[in-house]
Amino acid sequence: MSSEEEKNKAVSRGFVEAFANGDGDTLDDLMAPGFVDRSLLPGQGSSREEYKRSAAEFYTAFPTREFTIEDQIVQGDKVVTKFSLKTIHRGKFLGASPSDEAATYSSIRIHRIEGDKITDEWSEGNLLGVLLPSFEREIRERERVEQDLRVARGIQQASLPKEVPTLEGWQITPYYQPSREVGGDFYDFHLLSEDRLGLVVGDATGKGVPAALVMSTTCGMLRAVSQALDSSSPGEMLQRVNEALFPSIPANMFVTCFYAILDPKSGSLSYANAGHDLPYLHRDGDAEELRARGMPLGLMPGMSYEEKEITLQAGEAALFYSDGLVEAHDSKGEMFGFPRLRTLIAKHAEERSLGEFLMEELYSFTGQGWEQEDDITLLTLRSPAAGR
Repeated sequence: MSSEEEKNKAVSRGFVEAFANGDGDTLDDLMAPGFVDRSLLPGQGSSREEYKRSAAEFYTAFPTREFTIEDQIVQGDKVVTKFSLKTIHRGKFLGASPSDEAATYSSIRIHRIEGDKITDEWSEGNLLGVLLPSFEREIRERERVEQDLRVARGIQQASLPKEVPTLEGWQITPYYQPSREVGGDFYDFHLLSEDRLGLVVGDATGKGVPAALVMSTTCGMLRAVSQALDSSSPGEMLQRVNEALFPSIPANMFVTCFYAILDPKSGSLSYANAGHDLPYLHRDGDAEELRARGMPLGLMPGMSYEEKEITLQAGEAALFYSDGLVEAHDSKGEMFGFPRLRTLIAKHAEERSLGEFLMEELYSFTGQGWEQEDDITLLTLRSPAAGR
């Protein structure tokens, strides 16, 4: 071996040692100004600065515990170096989260050397094998999340009513659109004596399976209490459910809920509210809030719920909804908001299906590419038109 080849071999050795030890200064010193990395990893560049950045990211993710040069072959201005290093996957690299598992990284590097500087590098290694535990873990986690979402959707769908009650002359129109990440929205109908109808819209805090379970539990309790009481008092309904729900759900969760009882013969609508977004009544070209005070369900025991009553006149409509509508954002971060919703109801509630109209307005507001942030539930109750 010539003295020039011995020198080239030492340069290549020093370069891979600097790589293994995260020594950016030595890497910089040993690279020629026009250095090119000819074996790129995804997302990496070929220049010397990009190579140094990549090497630093690698060392941060895989700090060296033990470094071994296994073999070197030199021929003229080219040197082949085979080395391995034992490490622990401590940081994110190429999108793979750290596994904190021990691994052995092996690589073969081919360097071309001119005047004691490395001009080119070709490399091959077992990086995929080192990253595989992290990739497998992330795949399993994604699969688990998707399975949880499927379970949550199943729970949620099973808890919603299968059909809408028919009341002569009355229009009852639910609209429900779940987001990808399942929330806790629900609506329901309770058939009461004397042809009265209970209507409920609610939202359990949180996402995924926990929210779906709390939502399902609340729906079941509301149905059971409505059958047991057969009451004309929505406030009593919410009070009973609150007492039953409080010890049954996690301490950091609660349910907002609006409950109303309709007498279709008189048009009387009595209602109570457990911290839910205020419904709107379209009357005389305006949108009136249906206000009633009350704490969310399951938050604390011993709560009472204020009751109010209105009479729906011919052709008037009430809208019950969840916060997924008003809290939707456009591409600039602006929220759809309560004022916009109230204005739209005041101006357009008589023209057509209110739920469909509001969703068209929402899509127009958010624009193309909008990713729905939360479940959206709308329930429209419209009284018979005059003369019916």
